[in-house]
Amino acid sequence: MADETVNQGIPAPEGAADVIETEYEIGQDNVDGRFIGFGFDIHNPVFMISGLAVMAFVFYTLALPEQAEGVFSSMFDFTTKNFDWFLIGAADLVVLFALLLIVTPFGSVRLGGKEATPDYTYLGWFAMLFAAGMGIGLMFYGVSEPLTHFSTAFGETAVDENGLRTDWAPLGAATGDEPGSIRLGMAATIYHWALHPWAVYATVALALALFTYNKGLPLTIRSAFYPLLGERVWGWPGHVIDIVAVFATLFGLATSLGFGATQANAGLNELFGVPIGRTTEVILITLITAVALVSVLRGLDGGVKVLSEVNMGLAALLALFVLIAGPTAFLISFFWDSLKAYAEYLPALANPFGREDINYSQGWTAFYWAWWISWSPFVGMFIARVSRGRTVREFVVCVLLIPSLVCVLWMSIFGGTAIHQVLNDGYTAAQDADLPLQLFKMLDALPLTAITSFIGIVLVIVFFVTSSDSGSLVIDTITAGGKIDAPVPQRVFWCIFEGAVAIALLIGGGLASLQSMVISTGLLFTIVLLLLCVCILRGLQSERNQAS
Repeated sequence: MADETVNQGIPAPEGAADVIETEYEIGQDNVDGRFIGFGFDIHNPVFMISGLAVMAFVFYTLALPEQAEGVFSSMFDFTTKNFDWFLIGAADLVVLFALLLIVTPFGSVRLGGKEATPDYTYLGWFAMLFAAGMGIGLMFYGVSEPLTHFSTAFGETAVDENGLRTDWAPLGAATGDEPGSIRLGMAATIYHWALHPWAVYATVALALALFTYNKGLPLTIRSAFYPLLGERVWGWPGHVIDIVAVFATLFGLATSLGFGATQANAGLNELFGVPIGRTTEVILITLITAVALVSVLRGLDGGVKVLSEVNMGLAALLALFVLIAGPTAFLISFFWDSLKAYAEYLPALANPFGREDINYSQGWTAFYWAWWISWSPFVGMFIARVSRGRTVREFVVCVLLIPSLVCVLWMSIFGGTAIHQVLNDGYTAAQDADLPLQLFKMLDALPLTAITSFIGIVLVIVFFVTSSDSGSLVIDTITAGGKIDAPVPQRVFWCIFEGAVAIALLIGGGLASLQSMVISTGLLFTIVLLLLCVCILRGLQSERNQAS
């Protein structure tokens, strides 16, 4: 099996590793050939079922948008109201699991074998995993979420005739307490952007990297289930796992692309007067998908890696500018105060049972966890692709803790500046604006507005491109049976359909439809995620035994 992986672009383990002996060969269930001059090499059940289902979904949503909107809304309400405890509890378990790996002897296992060396520098590695992980989300929510949670925490709680809370404040709010509302609002924001989402990404990525680079199995989600399913993983149980992963990835990406399009539209309207509306958003998605296709054709090193490093540089410059041009001393102390507040409120925010703040825990947290979990096959596989040669401890620390701190810093700078504008300057334009426009309204109160707003638009677009390109790479790998050197036209196919799904969901109900689909597919993949933790432990134990 190790020799076979080399032939498919996956390097064999270097040094001691517990390679799994299996009769399965990568691509044995594939169908290959040429169609209209283009080559293809696809895993028949996974590609056909996924591709046909996605095409049917796009057709239905575009043909019957009003009916589709109603269906999507019902799915969202049912999932958040009935399974919020499951999503919140599952994310808590994954965080504890990831932290446990750092301090146990399993942390010394090296991905790719005992003698493996990293394929990328720390800078290139970190830029790629971060840009793919949540770039668009930070741009979209960096100003709006801290402002929203601060405002709702400061206001009064309200209940309906059934005694249920109708306000959106986290926990018990901090009515009339300005400092308390700031601390609670930032804790509620950081909770959604720090340890929990990155632990989800780290878990899926570690499972994929371990069973591919150390065990010699194909780079697909099903491979990680070999300890539980054995050879059955190559049959229909494995097909179902990979198909669920494709759906979760596709709709998770479509949600982010939809958010990115609405924010880019808002920024272009603010700067250049471009009309706001579905037509403009569809045009933006189409144009950016075309740019993503160019990145796809350039490959991982020439496309995603270069764009990710450029984007990280621009994002760092924008954050540094806001830090210096904004209330610098306030923001520095605000960062540390926000971290302390996060640690203080984390146990209550992470409690999955008996919550009174149902709008926050269901409408915010349950949606976020489903969104991150939907993204996890995509981000996890992408991180796995670029993480060979790292130890498990190094991997988890870098994928879990460092990006969490960066997210806290970003939210503190952008959210803290917006809150300071409201409380100290009396400037409420960002607070009063629609969500996609709040970043640009915050920048309006700072110097060089036109330049910084333009950089903001560029960041949204390039994050959009890197997400689409990376997602195409991942979905193509899954639907090609684990081959990482499948014909490029297949990746082009998935890149186009990611844009098509985002357009269909925007037409069939807007962002609400995007949220509905992502939480439904995320719920399914949560079960897969929890089982992956068991598989990782078994895989790491065998690696430790091999090395001893």
